[in-house]
Order: sequence, then C-alpha cells, then structure tokens
Amino acid sequence: MFPYSHVLAGSVRSVYTRFPQSHSLLFATCVACLTGFLFGFSIASLTPLLPTNAYRHYFHHPDSTASGGIQAANSAGAVFGSLLSPSVSDALGRKCSLHVSCILWCIGCGIQSGSTGVAMLVVGRVIAGVGIGFGVAAAPMYCVELAPPRVRGTVVGIFQLAVTAGILVLFFIGYGCSFLHSTAVFRVTWALQIVPGIAAFFLIFFIPESPRWLASHRRWDDATQIICRIGETRLLRKRDNRKEQISMQLDELKDYILTDRYAAVFSYRDLFKRKTIMKTIVGFCSQMWQALCGINMIMFYVTYIFQMAGYKGSSLIVASSIECILNFVLTILVLFVLDRIGRRPLLIVGGIFMCIFMFIIMALLVSFSVPAPEGGWEGNPTITIYIPDQHSSAAKTVIAMSYLFVCTFATTWGVGIWIYYNEIFNNTERAKGTAFSVCGNWLCNFAIALFIPSSFKSITWKTYIIFGVFCFVLIIHTFLMFPETNKKTLEEIDLMWDSHIPAWKSTHWKPEVKQIQDPCECTTKQDSPTPPIIEKPQSLHIEKPFETIPHVIYNEPPLAYTNTQDTPINDTLHDTFNDMHIAIPHGSFNNSHLAISHDTFPDMTAHVSPQVSSNDSLLAPITSANRGNITNDAFILSNIKIQQLSTPY
Repeated sequence: MFPYSHVLAGSVRSVYTRFPQSHSLLFATCVACLTGFLFGFSIASLTPLLPTNAYRHYFHHPDSTASGGIQAANSAGAVFGSLLSPSVSDALGRKCSLHVSCILWCIGCGIQSGSTGVAMLVVGRVIAGVGIGFGVAAAPMYCVELAPPRVRGTVVGIFQLAVTAGILVLFFIGYGCSFLHSTAVFRVTWALQIVPGIAAFFLIFFIPESPRWLASHRRWDDATQIICRIGETRLLRKRDNRKEQISMQLDELKDYILTDRYAAVFSYRDLFKRKTIMKTIVGFCSQMWQALCGINMIMFYVTYIFQMAGYKGSSLIVASSIECILNFVLTILVLFVLDRIGRRPLLIVGGIFMCIFMFIIMALLVSFSVPAPEGGWEGNPTITIYIPDQHSSAAKTVIAMSYLFVCTFATTWGVGIWIYYNEIFNNTERAKGTAFSVCGNWLCNFAIALFIPSSFKSITWKTYIIFGVFCFVLIIHTFLMFPETNKKTLEEIDLMWDSHIPAWKSTHWKPEVKQIQDPCECTTKQDSPTPPIIEKPQSLHIEKPFETIPHVIYNEPPLAYTNTQDTPINDTLHDTFNDMHIAIPHGSFNNSHLAISHDTFPDMTAHVSPQVSSNDSLLAPITSANRGNITNDAFILSNIKIQQLSTPY
C-alpha cells in the first residue's frame, strides 16, 4: 500500500456512498466486465486498419519491426498496469481500480486519436495499456469475490465474453471507417474507443464494492448486507437454494476474516515462498499459455494470415470479421455449460484440438504456398508467401482451420483461464497473485505483437510450428500441474494445495473434516503441538448445535475497538463470528460482562456465566442471547483461540 492510503480510502468511501447501488449480480458483473470490453478494443484497435492505405501512408509505411512495436506498445503498458493494480485494489477498493482503468484508457485513446506520428501513437497506446492492465487485473478478481461458488464460473466467464464483444465491435467500426478517404480512417476508430470508457466510468459508481475487500477493512456490516442482497437476485433464485448459497458465501467470508490478517503485508516476494510457489507457477503459466497457444497471433494479425491464404481487398476484411463473430458466439454458448464441465478437461481437450489445427495450417502452407512478388503480397512487405488461386481449396482450408482454432479457444482456454487463475489463489494471495499471473499474459502478448511480423517475413510457415509446439507443451503441463477447481469453494481449493494432491487426482478430492493447524501458531504449552479442547462450562446451555469450524490461533491482537461514550458495543462483532467458541484470556477487558452479539441470528440462544474459569479464560459462544455491556474505553481481543468442535455439546 502507499502512504496515506487510509486517508484516501476515507475520501473514496465518502464519494461512493453518495451514489445508490444496484445489488443485481448480473448488472454488477456486466459493469465490471466493461473493462474486458475495452481489452477487446485494444486487441482489435489496429487489425482492421493495417491493410488501409490511409493508415500506411500517414505513418510512412511502417515495416515489420515498426508494426510490431506499435502493436506491442499496448501490452507493454499493460504489464505495468497489472503490477500496479494491487496497490490500488487493496488500499482503495476494487471499484477504485476499475475507475483508474477507465481514466487511463480514455486518456490513452485521446492521444492515439490525435497522433501526429508513430511516437505519439506509441505513447497513447502505452497509457491505454496501463489502464487495461488495471482493469484486467481487477475485474475478474471482483467477479470472483462477488459471485457465489455455484455460479462463479459463469459470472467470471462474462469477462471473456466482454473481451470477444469488444474485438467484434471495434473490428466492424474499423471496417466501416476503412471506407473513409483521409486520416479519419483511424482517428474516428480510435476516438470511438473513448465512448465505452466513459460509460464504464459512470456506471461503476452504481455497483457494490467487493464484500471480501469490505471485510478485510473491517466493514463487516456492509459486506454481509451485499452478500445477502446479491443472494436475493433472480439469477441465483433460479439456480439453487437461495439460503444455501448465502450461507456458503457468508461462511467463506467468515473464514476470510479469520485467516486474512497477513493480506496487508503480503508482497510479491511472498508469492515465491514454499507455500505459494506452486500456485504462482500455475497461475503465471496459465496466462502465459493462453497467450502462447497462438490466439493472439491470429487476433492481432488475422489480416496478415488471410493474406497468406491469398485473400485481398474487401474479401480479406469480411473473412476476418467472421472469425470475430465466431469467437463471440461460441463464448456465449459455453457460458451455459461452463460450471457443469471441469476446468481440467476443458483445458486439456482444448489444447489437443488447438495443437492439431495449428499443425494442419502449417502443413497446408508448406504444401501449397509460393513466394510472394518482390515488395510483398499486395504491397505488404511482411507477407512473403501466399497460396495462389489454383489452390483455392487449400486456401479455404487454411481459413477453416483458423476458424476452428478460434472456436476451440473461445470454448476452452478463452473462458476457462480467466476463471481458473482467480480460483487457485486464496484471499490473502489473490490480489498480488492474479496481478503477477496476468503479467505472464501481457509479457507474452508483448513478445508476440513485437516479433510476429518479423517472423512472418523471415520464417513464414515455420511460425506455425512454434505455436504448435507451444500447444503440445501446454497439454502436458496442464495434465501434470493444473488441479481441478470446479465446484470447490475457495477455501477447499486452498486446502487442496496444502495437501499436495497430484493434479490428475484432484477432480474427486474432498477435504477431510479434521483440525487445520495454522502455520503461524504459537501454542502456550510447550509439550503439546495443539491446544487442549476447552471443557464446557456448567452454566452454558446451547439449544442449537454449533457447526464444525477450523482451529485457528491469533498470537497478536487482531481486533481493537474503542468505546469512548460508555455505551454497549453489542454490534461491534456480530454475525461474522457466529457459531464460534472463543477463549478470551483474562485481562483483555476490565469488565466482567462480555457483550458480543447481533440481532441477525435470533434463533441462536445461550447463556454465559461471567465467572472466569480456572485456566484464566472465559469461554464465550457468540450469540444473540449473550447480552451485556462493555463500558471501558478500549475493548481488545488478544490471543483469540477458536477450538474445533467435532460434536455438539
């Protein structure tokens, strides 16, 4: 976090609270995923313009190196944006990070639209790229934290749908502007990119903040309210039992609060410690393989690929647009079955088919392509081979294989990875882990955008061998190292990592119901690795059994609340800690009455004697019936011990 972040957080909160909030899960997801729409714009912002004479003439016919540099500038900025995003997301909230994304995007697009040369164009693309880096790191994380487990895959999949929609829309904008006969061809195209950025900026004010971020900043009332109201939406009522989903998400939130005391000091260096290194490798590689499978080569330079197949003129743009349409439509269809299919089968099968299609394209170009005339095909020096008209069936097969490749990617690695890499990290690690993982995507995008034009010019069809090999390697890597996360809570996924379950055995793995030792536990008894179970006080009467919860020990005072008006603090610690037994060391407060209660759970009843037990601790189940007042100036809970109860009293 940065200096004075708490002051800025207060200012940001005062601004956001002035706007009404919609608690529709679909609306909140769509607004957050508008940054994915902008990401799609950034991918396609040059593609329809590369063949136009206006663009090539104004920027002095950029060669393969210059073309690669212009395209790569966006990805270079996104690397820095994704690394900076957690500082804003953790300190000021996920919404603030989304707002930063929109602001930088609009500034960058404005500079691009007014470009007077390549240098100004590159600067604008770098700034817009920083904004995209912020949005791509924050939006999927926001969706993961907002959505209940049963619909998490579908909700996060909307982000990839927004990306494909952005590619499709901007491609047709560029196609329409290509009929203009001046610099308006590219200036209008890039200026129109600002419109969704402005729309997203204003709509973000009306969506709720991430409940997990609110909980990490001790705003538990707000977090619980958002979860409950999101659970009332029509989308969830149709999918599953509403109360069950709300309960599951509240349980996750409860665990999050109890285990997330390290989030504020968790750094990028911690991602490479023994506990998290495997997650970091899998997360980074998942994004890396998504880029290296070949989809970005096809999406960035689809017009170049189709020129190799012998297409030219308006037929080139039309054929390229069909690819964008297929990408969008197939992404919509897969959203309806995404949560019914495991992540591993989706990624492995997708890798197999992408590998096959890539090698088929390579084989066709080897067999039927001929050298292009001097100066390149249709005056494009980057294209040095093409398939002549007498082999039109081979050219059409190349186009068909490209379409099938895109369809396979859209239904597997396109949607799956944006969900997967957010699921593998726990709450403490997620902001830094996802940001670092996205860097793998952006670094590979940068390399692909920079070197593919030179590769097409120098090694022509051999380029496809490189990406075919990448697809083969990602299949092996996915099988050996990518565990199954579908239909598992975020906490179960974290336990699975700690259990070191082989990836190929993770599909049917379920956590065992047993005590979970905190790695930072410091027990008070030297001769016992775990603290003894606290006996039930004779005065305690429980009318409803408590659910089993993990064993956790806090060795430092994690909670402190000040009460300067000598009034009851009955709402300070509330439903977040319901169903838990806490041993509070004597001396943490100077009043013999303990008041930790809330009216949210009227069905829980108990009575606690104020008498301190012989082990100098007070056993206190937190329930709505446990009434009392704490009137000292500072009420601090230190060394909180939560005991696992395998059976009710």
